[in-house]
Amino acid sequence: MRALFALLICAATSSAAQDIRFQQPLDCVLGKTCFIEDYVDTDPDERQAQDFTCGFNTRDGHKGTDFALLDFSDITKGVSVFAAADGQVLRTRDKMPDDRLQRGVTSNNACGNAVIIAHGDGYTSTYCHLKLGSVRVVPGEAIKAGQVLGLVGLSGQTSHPHLHFQVSKNNMRIDPFRPFQSNSCETAQPEETLWVETPEYHASILRFAGFSNSVPEYKDMRSAKALLKTSAGDQPLVLYIEAGLTQHGDVLEFYADGPNGEIFSHSILMKSPRKSERRAFGKRAPAKGWASGEYTGRVTLTRKGEIIANRFAHVTVVN
Repeated sequence: MRALFALLICAATSSAAQDIRFQQPLDCVLGKTCFIEDYVDTDPDERQAQDFTCGFNTRDGHKGTDFALLDFSDITKGVSVFAAADGQVLRTRDKMPDDRLQRGVTSNNACGNAVIIAHGDGYTSTYCHLKLGSVRVVPGEAIKAGQVLGLVGLSGQTSHPHLHFQVSKNNMRIDPFRPFQSNSCETAQPEETLWVETPEYHASILRFAGFSNSVPEYKDMRSAKALLKTSAGDQPLVLYIEAGLTQHGDVLEFYADGPNGEIFSHSILMKSPRKSERRAFGKRAPAKGWASGEYTGRVTLTRKGEIIANRFAHVTVVN
């Protein structure tokens, strides 16, 4: 009898999970023009973080799924954000500037320009970091799945172009990859999710990206001691990263540009990858020195032809 009762509960829970499904909320192709950067942090402990597989693709306290673009120029081109399911607009915000330096950002407006949609049965979805002036819907408006809500921007607490997509039910955070709370980790491709088509999961670590004047020690990468915000024009520029959980055949690509265009591009084929390793590439200053201005670095991890991770770094050359 107890077994039957438990079975009925599980069946009811599974049925409830079928009530809503979300489609991809960003107009991009995963693995080609975007990737999932961070998942929901499922570890309740402070100073610890794990995604739904007990992997490292998240950060402490992260409440949503981040769909990240690969280039800052995508903001200028305009990449549409879609409603992930039918519903009604609850709230919008469209007054914050697109500012990588996050000036004026607080805990109250960290989401930036945003749209919140109610889907019924207590479900809501939130779309953060939209481009200033791009929000196309108003509170109270009925919304259909796939309808354009706005464009990806740089508003709120973000330093790179991405969409933070967050799901809640009755004001409680839900991971669409693991809608049922449990003490066990899911497989990389869980069977029951809240997605119409569940995005493929890729285990990886790509973090601590930055510029330095030489290849830094690992401890200085982690502590950010190696991270340069400004650099003299006659010094080398070295782009560094921690790469982990890479596989044989993965490709790590380093790219950097500045006021006069590309300064270097370099690819590393990961032949005997380790669980975690420091990687870097750089270039000495030209004879006349680097031009003054902002330099952007990008490190991309590709697996079997698909982009699975990407990180940016910035430094300002001052002469």
